[in-house]
Amino acid sequence: MTTLDLTPAPGAAPLPRMVLAQAGAEMRGMLRNGEQLLLTMIIPVLVLVGFSLAPLLEVPGERIAYVTPGVLALAIMSTAFTGQAIATGFERRYGVLKRLGATPLSRTGLMLGKTLAIAGVEIVQVVLIVAVALGLGWRPELSHGPVGPVLFVVAGTAAFSGLGLLMAGTLRAEATLAAANLVYLVLLGLGGVVFPVDLFPAAMQGVVELLPITALADGLRVLLTGGSPFPYQELLILCGWAVAGLVLAALTFRWE
Repeated sequence: MTTLDLTPAPGAAPLPRMVLAQAGAEMRGMLRNGEQLLLTMIIPVLVLVGFSLAPLLEVPGERIAYVTPGVLALAIMSTAFTGQAIATGFERRYGVLKRLGATPLSRTGLMLGKTLAIAGVEIVQVVLIVAVALGLGWRPELSHGPVGPVLFVVAGTAAFSGLGLLMAGTLRAEATLAAANLVYLVLLGLGGVVFPVDLFPAAMQGVVELLPITALADGLRVLLTGGSPFPYQELLILCGWAVAGLVLAALTFRWE
């Protein structure tokens, strides 16, 4: 006669399942938050529509072709940097990260979950922005195939994510909120998103071109408008910011 074994067998779920569950929770939280939704979805679309239709400034080539890559870069920055910095800063303040640290989910698993959530939101952003841009008459030209834009999106996400975690892990939540929004506005105006870098004084252009948002916007602009050659310099700038930001964040991040 076979006996039924009812012995308790407690244990943590496999790491991939925990990471996916955490990523799902993080993504749902971002998409349900009204402020996050405004920052990550609504503002980029309004910038795209406004600067594509209104002749507010002269840009090289077709207006929609110039603005769309910049808005894609803005959307990536809003999610990977501004949104993540603010959310993580307040999670640290309210003890959410400390409590998560007491669960079977490791710090590595938590970071992987946050990264997957950011990637998921970015996919939604890209689909939405591209759909609106196509409706406005944008016709992209993938001069180096689809791999180039994807590579820039990954490098840009890593760069802004490292900077966001660096800010969230070293400043108080209120200071992170103010600083992240200020940086967002400054980079929106100075980073070549909708205003050509050539409009700035010559003394500023060299500095502006080293900003991660400028490198991401210019790189995507080359890759999505049939430009040539491949923007290796912009990619190196993004990789430099990514390495510096992630290393500094790992060295200085405080979990509570």
